[in-house]
Amino acid sequence: MNKELIVREIDNLLDTYCTDCFLKTEMRQKGGKTFAHRFCIQTCTVGDQLHFLGEELNKVKQNN
Repeated sequence: MNKELIVREIDNLLDTYCTDCFLKTEMRQKGGKTFAHRFCIQTCTVGDQLHFLGEELNKVKQNN
């Protein structure tokens, strides 16, 4: 994977699933921004995919 492709995939995921996410909005109202962020990172499957792509992006940057 190249850097541009990874960044496009991240943008696509965020635009498709995270923008206007009902769960994110609910978590934010319940526990605040940090609570919602933690939920997205630790529980959401999209968050898992974003984490994976972030690691891949770090690998690409380290190789250049």
